[in-house]
Amino acid sequence: MPPPRFVNREVLVNVVAFLIAMGLFVLGLWIFSVAPELAGFEAVTFFGGIVCVCLALAIPFNLLGRGDGV
Repeated sequence: MPPPRFVNREVLVNVVAFLIAMGLFVLGLWIFSVAPELAGFEAVTFFGGIVCVCLALAIPFNLLGRGDGV
């Protein structure tokens, strides 16, 4: 009899999605912090940070919430 698997595919997908979302969130915050230093590109850089943070929040709201069958 094989040993029980504690990490199934669904858990692994959730962990990977969480790590990607957290990475995008931290990247967005970093982009916010460097935006004032880029002369002439402040608005574009800040908007890029907003896009990163929005994508980071969209991943758990849309992907991770569907794993419980709701």
